[in-house]
Amino acid sequence: MLQYAFKVIVSALIIVAVSELGKRSSFWGALLTSLPLTSLMAFIWIWRDTGNVAAIASLSHGIFWMVIAALPLFLILPALLRNGVGFWSALGLSCLITVGVYFVLTWVLGRFGVRI
Repeated sequence: MLQYAFKVIVSALIIVAVSELGKRSSFWGALLTSLPLTSLMAFIWIWRDTGNVAAIASLSHGIFWMVIAALPLFLILPALLRNGVGFWSALGLSCLITVGVYFVLTWVLGRFGVRI
């Protein structure tokens, strides 16, 4: 149980750090957010819990492909906001489009034999 509490605390601290840093500097907030901290933490937690390198390799491979699907969100959201769309509407629409991109990418990868 202590291990789960530690994971939650570390994860929460990173999220708080990103949001606080992002308020002060969009560059530093973006830099910290772009680091694959969540992925690295997941790799470490999996290694500590199981020592299963195959699971880590598989997760890393899947993350690579899913990052590609997530990238349009970071272009669509600012475009909508700059064109006067309200925050919640822009965020919702950006998320919906991103979900669509995930489905399309997963379908395309499947057609090429790539399994995630």
